[in-house]
Amino acid sequence: MNTGKLLALVRQRQPLVHHITNAVTISECANITLAAGGLPVMANAVEEVEEMVEQAQALVLNIGTLTREQVEAMLLAGKRANALQIPIVLDPVGVGATKMRLDVAKRLLAELKINVIKGNAAEIAILAGGRAKMLGVEAVAVSEDVELLAQNLARQSKAVVAVTGKVDLVTDGNELWEIHNGHVLMAKIVGTGCMTASVMGCFAAICHEYQQAAAAALVVLNVAAELAAERAKTPAAFKGELFDRLYALAPETVDCRQKLKIKEVQG
Repeated sequence: MNTGKLLALVRQRQPLVHHITNAVTISECANITLAAGGLPVMANAVEEVEEMVEQAQALVLNIGTLTREQVEAMLLAGKRANALQIPIVLDPVGVGATKMRLDVAKRLLAELKINVIKGNAAEIAILAGGRAKMLGVEAVAVSEDVELLAQNLARQSKAVVAVTGKVDLVTDGNELWEIHNGHVLMAKIVGTGCMTASVMGCFAAICHEYQQAAAAALVVLNVAAELAAERAKTPAAFKGELFDRLYALAPETVDCRQKLKIKEVQG
């Protein structure tokens, strides 16, 4: 997989990524989209989401701070995106923490064609019908095989499933890839998961091989995190460096043998 080539293509095409997203991290998602090379728009009014998504090359749906109006907007935008074959990335933040979040995530999966589902191990386990413990929006424990659950969810949903964690996983239900880039400081700032979905939106917009797109987005953001951690040792400093290192990231750096750490474990 030529991740550097995909990064260069994102920057060349500057895809518009429409977000209906988490109010807590909306600024971070917009800024990381710009740093990756895309263009963000954060429109969630039911009166305009269909018209806005018509202009976009990808749609990111994030259930982190749900309202009834936002759910309606997600369904309107998602159905219009499906009609236009615009890819959708779903980030089921905190799914399973409340009945509302689980019901909404299931409804989105039932009524929309989702191309990429990105979540932490607990979120993916719960969506796949497994057992896991959430504390707010944080994964506490997963009592089953996450790899198997991710593959099952991919088969059920016909979406690529990306699981973020110490080692990231990406699967289409058949092939399963591990991604070993990243840094522990990513877990010390709010929003890295939401930002990951935004970067996936950028890559899904220009690469419709969605397993490659999701994996490339993870590698690019994680390599930027490794470089940021070389310059910053505290969470606040790291956050700023993450945007800067992603913005400055050279395609050849991504493809450097020491930086690209994808392992196919099944396929």
